[in-house]
Amino acid sequence: QVKVVESGGGLVQPGGSRRLSCTTIGFTFSETVMSWHRRAPGKDREVVAEITPSGTTTNLAGAVKGRFTISRDNAKNMTFLQMNNLRPEDTAVYYCKARRGLSELWGQGIQVTVSS
Repeated sequence: QVKVVESGGGLVQPGGSRRLSCTTIGFTFSETVMSWHRRAPGKDREVVAEITPSGTTTNLAGAVKGRFTISRDNAKNMTFLQMNNLRPEDTAVYYCKARRGLSELWGQGIQVTVSS
């Protein structure tokens, strides 16, 4: 069974923090590029962060650089998105994606709402 499952979403106050987790099943995780994406209301889905299989290289979108961090634990097949100093414009459905070669799999997404 191949699956990508996100967890950790919810309601957060502006300026707050939240950590999203992503569990990947069925991929050779240590060979898989992992990324987080989001779709805000009325907007297209956009990439937020990406991390290489070894975890040594990460890329962050300009809008979240300095506030978000992507990391992974290859022993647990998990990927994380640490989100700090959250803003209302970070409100979106967040998706985790696993990619290995030409194969990719998306999670179903999880809602993060930043509001007071």
